[in-house]
Amino acid sequence: MRTMRLPAFSVRAGLGSSAATWVLLQQVLMRGLVAVKFLAIGRILGPEAIGSVSVALLAVAIAEALSDTGLSQAVIQGQAAPTRDELGAVWTTLATRGLVIGAALVAIAPLMNSQFHLGGALLLLQLAALLPLLRGVASPAYYVVQRERRFQHVALVEISAAFVDCCCGLVLALAGAGAYSVLIGMIVGESLKTALTWITMNPRPPIRLRWSGIGHYVAFSRWIWAGSVVNLILNQFDKVVVGKLLGPAQLGAYQMSSRLAQMLLADAAIAMSQYLFPTFAARHRADPHAAARLFRRYIGVIALGLVVVVIVLRLAAQPLFALILGPAWLPAVPLFKIFVINMAIGALIAVLVSYLRAVGDAKATTQASVIQVLVLLACVPPATHYWGVTGIAWGMTVGLSSAAAWMMYRAARAL
Repeated sequence: MRTMRLPAFSVRAGLGSSAATWVLLQQVLMRGLVAVKFLAIGRILGPEAIGSVSVALLAVAIAEALSDTGLSQAVIQGQAAPTRDELGAVWTTLATRGLVIGAALVAIAPLMNSQFHLGGALLLLQLAALLPLLRGVASPAYYVVQRERRFQHVALVEISAAFVDCCCGLVLALAGAGAYSVLIGMIVGESLKTALTWITMNPRPPIRLRWSGIGHYVAFSRWIWAGSVVNLILNQFDKVVVGKLLGPAQLGAYQMSSRLAQMLLADAAIAMSQYLFPTFAARHRADPHAAARLFRRYIGVIALGLVVVVIVLRLAAQPLFALILGPAWLPAVPLFKIFVINMAIGALIAVLVSYLRAVGDAKATTQASVIQVLVLLACVPPATHYWGVTGIAWGMTVGLSSAAAWMMYRAARAL
């Protein structure tokens, strides 16, 4: 009788510092902590407070995207590891960027306060200026750790910061700090992450002003900047319109509906795409026809599953909101019913992007993003005029559908 043996290296390999297990664990725990924080604080504070915080975070996201240097990705992608002097120049650039963004946010806070109808939220907007500054002064050794695939180290730092952020935010919300609880929690978590990058990560760059020596990163990083601008339009355009035209209460309902739908649908697909991309690529290198068959199988099963989930979530939307967020959020139920459709389309797009990039047609995904931007610019203004916040949500549906249709066409040509 033969004894069945399990590979002795499996557990050790699965928990090695470069194992994909750590990436998966980081994604699951961080998304779970963010979900707990926002859903619990959303239930405590209500739509208007969440809307005010969303405007502050929206300002940070826009400023960071428009000034994205792409240096972090360039360090990770570069052929040779950066020297300490090069890391010093990277740190100088990123710290200066964080300082400039922070100062700009403080300066434009009064304008944003009036334009987005926030009332007495001026200090909230100015407090958000600390976030880019804290991120800017973090040690660029963090990118070296990522470059060297030390995923365990990255996961422990990120999870620790997310845990502190979540706990701090919840404690402050329960103590009556209102909308400030979200931002203060993020600032404390970001401070911990920045400190850990200096304390636990090597090589540490010299802390002195140095601007030269990183010109070879610029050619790569400029494309990162261009991608950041396109993604900024896709991810923040609708929120700017809602916040500007309809005020913080409607923005809070819009943001929470979108976030809840994303947690239930899109996040799983995005995580799955991290597996699908290398899988499709490996199959395509070995046998393009086998990769095509695998893609058809995945896209069919995922599409069928998404249809079922969308139907269930739309039917259960009202009791789900009442249970998780409370009665104050029930007016957001119609928005949630639209967003589950949007996130289902987004989940399909994640699979399509994985396949198209795996077969070498990355251009199709960029073209789809441009198509989506053009459709949004054309349909969102009239939709907002006639149907308000619901029209914006349906406009996003049209944009996502257009992008998905183009990628499906390009994928079909590659089959």
